[in-house]
Amino acid sequence: MTVVLENPVARVRWLAGPSSSQWVEQAIARPDLVLIDHAHCERKAAGVALQLMFRYPSDEELGGLLSALAREELEHFEQVLALLQRRGIPLKPLPAPAYGSSLSALVRKGEPQRMLDSFLVAGLIEARSHERMALLAAHSPDAELRELYGELLASEARHFGLYWVLCEQRFGREVTVERLEELAAAESEALRGDLPAPELVRMHSVGLA
Repeated sequence: MTVVLENPVARVRWLAGPSSSQWVEQAIARPDLVLIDHAHCERKAAGVALQLMFRYPSDEELGGLLSALAREELEHFEQVLALLQRRGIPLKPLPAPAYGSSLSALVRKGEPQRMLDSFLVAGLIEARSHERMALLAAHSPDAELRELYGELLASEARHFGLYWVLCEQRFGREVTVERLEELAAAESEALRGDLPAPELVRMHSVGLA
């Protein structure tokens, strides 16, 4: 199936570059793998929110916001898991692309820079997930998958919006924008290249226009 993106430029403000039609075609061709990976991604996102809660335990506002986010991520995990089970697809482990680890490696070690970078990296991953779910919601030939991805879009937008608010409240707009631009460029670079094998397609596998 050949996918032509009517608007190839991603309008997610966080992102420095849009995903390619090639990635969409790869994901559509192997929906089971993308679904399994999606379940893992939702679980990891919940883990990131909880990890940040435990890292900054005295920040009560942060704890409340991230607790709610983690619960919603787990609800999404359960939603994707239920679809996998209805389709008889086991939730097996999958080799992960280098995307997440390459972004995590950019988080600076000292505070408060570590907090800023952690929020921005988490937000960038949410923003890319939102962009790619929107592409799947628009182009997947599977009506049930279009519905699933479409339902999750608003939540994904809230999630990276929350990380933006956390950054801006604690570090100000100028500092946040400057660091976001640096990390967004690195995020796009992490998605450049060609997929070495079709079975390695993932929600965050390479594929940039």
